[in-house]
Amino acid sequence: MSLSLLSLGGAALLTACKSSPPPPATVPTVPVATVGTATLANDLTLTAEFLPYQDVDVMAKVAGYVKTISVDIGDRVQQGQVLAVLEAPEIQSDVAHAKAGVAAAAANIVTAQAAVQRAQAAAGMAKLSYQRIQDVASKDKGLVPRQEIDVAQSRQMEAAAQLASAESSVQAAREAKAAADQEYVRAQTMMGYATIRAPFAGVITKRYAGTGSMIQAGIASQTQAMPVVKLAQNSLLRLILPVPVNDVADVKNGQTVDVNVSSLGRRLQGTVTRSTDSVQTATRTMDTEVDVPNRDGSLVPGMYAEVHLHLAARPNVLSVPIDAVDGLGTSVQQAYVVRDGIVHLVTVKTGLQTPNRLEILSGLAEGDRVIVGRHTGLADGERVDAQAAGYEGNAH
Repeated sequence: MSLSLLSLGGAALLTACKSSPPPPATVPTVPVATVGTATLANDLTLTAEFLPYQDVDVMAKVAGYVKTISVDIGDRVQQGQVLAVLEAPEIQSDVAHAKAGVAAAAANIVTAQAAVQRAQAAAGMAKLSYQRIQDVASKDKGLVPRQEIDVAQSRQMEAAAQLASAESSVQAAREAKAAADQEYVRAQTMMGYATIRAPFAGVITKRYAGTGSMIQAGIASQTQAMPVVKLAQNSLLRLILPVPVNDVADVKNGQTVDVNVSSLGRRLQGTVTRSTDSVQTATRTMDTEVDVPNRDGSLVPGMYAEVHLHLAARPNVLSVPIDAVDGLGTSVQQAYVVRDGIVHLVTVKTGLQTPNRLEILSGLAEGDRVIVGRHTGLADGERVDAQAAGYEGNAH
């Protein structure tokens, strides 16, 4: 009896299972954004340290002891201002020696010119004597022996040669005077180097020497010459930016950039002035220099700044969130468009890329709804439940 009831119950249960309809297929919910127009701007933000426009160790060209030094750290100096004076007795002796050489050369010119005058007088007398003997010999043949005529002619030629030699001595004396003048100028120039002047306007950032310090001539890289001071030009500062290789083509000389100095709460403007035009293989970046005016001296080298490079701008272009397109940077870029609840896989062409959005050149139209986020598991023709993404599709 109980076995029969159990069999009947099992049959009824089996019949009920066969007659129940299958459960409906689950439709996946996907986030979508609407394709719309926006103004896109590609800004690159980099951090850099302010550097002086020029920063040099001021060396002495001549050796000597520091006689006076008139500057110290923090002093602002003008171009050509005297920083220090060296005591260099050897150079002073060279100047005196060169001056004496000039005087001696001038005296030699006077002596040579006097010799020319004597030679001219002797040459004139010899010429006149020869002409007189020649005239007498022509009128009275045989009256003057031939030997006397030859002697007079020889004396005339000798006097002419002595005159030419004297004139040549004058020229040599003048050339020696010119050489002496140059040596005197050289000695005076070297003496001028004993007075050390500022090569440009700036700030003294370090003082190496004091009164009485021995300074060697800093004219060769092999010598361990001690500088006198370190001078920095801070009226114009540099920022060296490592621009990534992908953005190198958009950086142009003369381009204006925004410079934010957070430590001072200031926002300034700088100018791209130059770049290396070469990408470093280790970092895949190109060093680019931005010059920032600092006329009031409020910026100090060593401060950090955020630099905003405005690389490109596209007004009123079709755009989508950057995670709406698969295959960025490859030859095949695709987006998933939802139309009437059905997924359609389309090929798109993209343009300017910003950190959040992407310019669409072809493949999509304004108002299309594209799936954003992960696209794993989606297939062309699949039915989905499209829900607006958590961010504004047309923003930015």
